[in-house]
Amino acid sequence: MQNKQIVPFLKWPGGKRWLAKKYKEYFPKEYNMYIEPFLGSGAVFFSLQPKEAILSDINKELINLYVIMRDNPKELKGQLVYHQERHTKEHYYKIRDVMLTDNLKCAGRLLYLNRACYNGMYRVNKQGKFNVPIGTKNNFTYDIDQFDQYADCLKHATLICGDFYEIINKAKKNDFIFADPPYATSGKANFTKYNDELFVWQDQLRLHEALVNAKARGAKIVLTNVYCKEIIEMYKNDGFYVHILQRSSNIAGQADKRGKVKELMITSNKKQSKRKEKHE
Repeated sequence: MQNKQIVPFLKWPGGKRWLAKKYKEYFPKEYNMYIEPFLGSGAVFFSLQPKEAILSDINKELINLYVIMRDNPKELKGQLVYHQERHTKEHYYKIRDVMLTDNLKCAGRLLYLNRACYNGMYRVNKQGKFNVPIGTKNNFTYDIDQFDQYADCLKHATLICGDFYEIINKAKKNDFIFADPPYATSGKANFTKYNDELFVWQDQLRLHEALVNAKARGAKIVLTNVYCKEIIEMYKNDGFYVHILQRSSNIAGQADKRGKVKELMITSNKKQSKRKEKHE
């Protein structure tokens, strides 16, 4: 399904816009169902625009936003315009601290906070409350004319709030799983504060088990992960192909601490591209 290129409407920690743009040849060209258990900004989904998809995340607010964008884009536009017209420092912190129950208003709140907060971060405290300070941007409605395109792209997607293991278990032969988990290693936590729960090494082991089982069922798999020798060996031992990628990091709070970082691309099949990359 090759339609007009769509840029994700969210900026999300660990987002894969760079991957979808630069390394698309790693993805299978033919598959049945597209399955993404760590949705985030959905950069790969919006790049591929599959005919059928299962999109999932453990973050309830995030999945609610996608559901509202798919089913009620016009109403969501109104929510974002509402916040745009009232945007001040006082309004931002008022909305950041309020707890809502209405799904539409919750979706508008998250989208507004995502665009108005510092560096598009998503971070919550021990009580599960969003606590990112206000950023410097002032235009949050720049793409409201594209909301119908987002909705159209999502209309064939099943959206689920759930654990990644259960979602991966849905994969059948010739389905395509793209897994981009929060990064954690056995020795040191590395960017693991994704929601109000840590993604720990035990979760890496559960993810590995789920993907090994999916591979045995004939699913096609692309996994991105932190550069870690234990992860490399774990997947190589089960017949996966490991590629080392380099990218610029923009996660650090201070610009002078940002730079090139290594990441892993782990696939169930050999890469077809002639591009020269490092392998393990």
